[in-house]
Amino acid sequence: MKKRITLADVASAAGVSLMTVSRAINNKPGVGEDMRLAIVKLAEELGYQPNQIARSLATNFTTTVGLVVPDNTNPFFAQIARGVEDTAYKQNYNIFLVNTGENPAREQAALDSLWQKGVDGLILCSSRLPGESLEIEFSRFPAVVLINRELKDPVAHAITINVDDRRGAHRAIKYFREQGRQHIAYIDGPATSLSAKRRLEGYQSALEEAGIGFEPDLVECCAPDTEGGRIATASLIARAPKIDAIYCFNDLVAVGAIQMVRESGKKVPEDIAIIGVDDIPLATIIRPQITTLHVNLRHIGRLAMRTLLDVIEGGSSATAIQIEPVLVVRESA
Repeated sequence: MKKRITLADVASAAGVSLMTVSRAINNKPGVGEDMRLAIVKLAEELGYQPNQIARSLATNFTTTVGLVVPDNTNPFFAQIARGVEDTAYKQNYNIFLVNTGENPAREQAALDSLWQKGVDGLILCSSRLPGESLEIEFSRFPAVVLINRELKDPVAHAITINVDDRRGAHRAIKYFREQGRQHIAYIDGPATSLSAKRRLEGYQSALEEAGIGFEPDLVECCAPDTEGGRIATASLIARAPKIDAIYCFNDLVAVGAIQMVRESGKKVPEDIAIIGVDDIPLATIIRPQITTLHVNLRHIGRLAMRTLLDVIEGGSSATAIQIEPVLVVRESA
């Protein structure tokens, strides 16, 4: 195995003391400029790299950030993660990405692990933990950005970034109504998802505004993936055959809904119109292309990382950021 080059190795090769090398490498006073440049050049030639563990002990910073997501195979979270990673790379930060598999117990374990690693900050996406547990957990970290979660009270070291799911759902239902759709169903997401709760509220308020009574039989919960969308749509069609529109928790669910509507012998959008959420790349690949609520997911990831760095550096106070979704009309509705 290749031996790791240490400061002592550089000092031996340069014929100077370990203290002189340390001062030169860290640009500290006490070393002439010519000597400093010579030592730095020699260190590079030898392949010396600073010991990050030792440096973190000295500076109390690890230049690492934890990123926790419910499902890293879901393009929604994958796009956010890409935005986080791109920004972190530019700022010489490393990311610990942890997938919880939509499991609160795994999320709890992930947060424990990241805290033990002493990360400088945490980006937590769509946490499935209940409110009280969540606040206890993120209080342990020096800087936190919460995506798709809200706080009862502002916290100095925590920033929230939320998509206006209520408004997005309201816009989708209004669009269905403008098309003359009468029996509008909603495929909801996980019971632990705050976004699902907000979208249901937007769905209900839009129906109320249109003078349409809320029918619980037109709401079906499912796993937030394609198979979940298929199962939920089959259930809806079986018990409410008159439905002519489906608002879906996300685009993956919308894909499953489109597949099942076709298998039932109906057409999209002629018989049943479908709207998804997130505008993932798959939305323009499938046929018919999915009408969806667009948010720039990489922008959210970049924003989350930049904001977290502001908190780490002490340049930000408690803030709540709201992202407005935009309805993108394609072929499915």
